[in-house]
Order: sequence, then C-alpha cells, then structure tokens
Amino acid sequence: MTNTTITGLIVKAQSGFFFVETGQGLVICQLRGKLKRGRATGDIVALGDRVQITLSADGSGSIEEIEERERVLVRLDPRPRGIYQQILLANPDQAVFVFACADPTPKLRMLDRFLVVAEKQKVPPIIVANKTDLVDNAAEIFGMYSQIGYRVIYTSAREARGIEELRVALNGKISALAGPSGAGKSSLLNALQPGLGLAVNEVSLFMKKGQHTTVSRQLFPLEGGGYVADTPGWKSLALWDTRPEEIDAYFPELSPLVAACQFSDCTHTHEPDCAVLAALEAGTIHPERYESYLRLRTN
Repeated sequence: MTNTTITGLIVKAQSGFFFVETGQGLVICQLRGKLKRGRATGDIVALGDRVQITLSADGSGSIEEIEERERVLVRLDPRPRGIYQQILLANPDQAVFVFACADPTPKLRMLDRFLVVAEKQKVPPIIVANKTDLVDNAAEIFGMYSQIGYRVIYTSAREARGIEELRVALNGKISALAGPSGAGKSSLLNALQPGLGLAVNEVSLFMKKGQHTTVSRQLFPLEGGGYVADTPGWKSLALWDTRPEEIDAYFPELSPLVAACQFSDCTHTHEPDCAVLAALEAGTIHPERYESYLRLRTN
C-alpha cells in the first residue's frame, strides 16, 4: 500500500513535531530525514509553512516538501550557534500592531521600529489604536500614520468600537499580532471571538516561561476564516543586517525624497540641498517620525 501525499498548513510547532491542517483534519508530522541533511543556517520548516506530507498507516505524517514562501518574519536566533535565522512566522499576509491610546502611554518609537521591520520584510502592516474610550484625541495621536498611507483601525474592546472593522481586516488572512504589554490585545481578541484572547495569552505566557525545546508556536483559527499568531520578539527582528544608509528606504514618507537630495549618500541630518530636511522644515514630514528615523539610523 502506497502512502498518500497531501498538502497542508503548519498551524502548530512544538519540540520537532508539526501539526498540519490538511482540510481533512490535523495531522501530526515530523520532518523527513532528507530535509535535514547538511548544516542548516535557518529554520528548515516553520509555523505558517505550506507543506506536502505523506500519511502513514497509523495516521501520523512526514513532511516531504516545503513550498516556496511568499514572505517570512525572521530574526537572528538568540542561542550561541553562529549565524542562524529563526523564523517566527512563514507566509504572513499582514502584521497587526496593537497599541493603546492610553494606559499605557503609546510608545510610538516602538511602533515606528515595528513598521520599519514590516517594510523591510515586505509584510503589509495594520495599526490598531486600542482603548479609544480612554481619550478624546485618538486621531491626533495616530493620525500621522494615516497621512503616510498606513491603515489605522480605532478600537475599544470595552465599547465594542471598531471590532467589526478589525474582524473584516483579519478575515481570510494569516495575521501576525504584536504590541506592547497592556495594549489590550487579549481583550480585543476576546471581543472578536470569545476565548480567543485567553488561548493566545496562555501560549504567550508558556513561550516566555518555557525552554526553547518545549516552546509551542501556534496559529489560532478565526471563525470567519484565517488565522492569527502572536509574534513576540519584534524588537529583535531583521534590522540586524540593515545598514544605516538603508533606513530611509523603509520610511514611506522619506524614500520618495531621497533621489532629490544633492548627495547620493545624504544622511538627511545636515547636508545642503537635502530634500528630506526641506520637507521637514515645510511641515510635510512629522517631526516625531523624523526623530524615529534618526534613532534607528544611529542604533
């Protein structure tokens, strides 16, 4: 009897076992030995990968092939094993950054860094400005992001504000969730789907407490279709190989101006005939965003 080959999506990864959603149910798989040959410089297979598997008679499976990834969230592995790229999530359709309008005070420098990472890794971002019930000026706090083309969804889990808009934005997508502690991500998820925030939070706590060998990463299914994944670690994502002179390319309001600068190696800090400094003086670039650019360039 020949083994059956089917395709599926990795929705959970833990300790060398991969749970693959095939459309006919979950199959617990391990990686075929042939895929492990040689010294790996990055994760061979990861959460969010679309894979081809063979089914065994006992119902388990073996991953035979990993399909080409459309995009990936990757960081340097924190373990001392040389250059190794750890994949937090493969094939995300979008990144959803949840920040509170108040309690805690929004850390917009952190948001700017997240946006740069998303731009660099070509993952379309959505900003969720949560806890709008606590302030009267939510649009003033986050409005500059709308002006430069980012989608901002204003929400309040307490008042059920913006929940339907967020639900539609997540529908049918694989979404990477991120945001600082206290931003209200769990409450938002519970408002979207009862119990979802609790489930995500339990896995997040486990990830923080557990050893690397027992860490579980998981995609959580949405009732309307699609998945969400909690993706902590954005602070350490993919700026490790970014040169200072590249940073302006990941600020959408700066990148179109660079070609108009007098010098091709312009740092946009002091040079004459700098198009970025001219735009800053004219008020078409927000000074807070410019300050974020300077900090990211020098860090």
